[in-house]
Amino acid sequence: MDSQTRVYFPYVSPLDPCPPIRVKSYYVPPQLFIGFQPENLPQFSPMEALMHGTLWPALYSPYVPTGQRERRGEGHS
Repeated sequence: MDSQTRVYFPYVSPLDPCPPIRVKSYYVPPQLFIGFQPENLPQFSPMEALMHGTLWPALYSPYVPTGQRERRGEGHS
């Protein structure tokens, strides 16, 4: 699990007719941790920036489809 993933444990009611989901996870966007753009922030090369969808590695957050997260053991979102 990476540093952008958060996990929580929702309340499971004994009266709930559905199977419980005991662990849920979600991603926190990296821009929440950068208050302002610092000077001389490292940059991807132009081709890497196109592949990652951002010029700055500090703002890169990989997209993992829900089905793959479950197979990797990261729970539900």
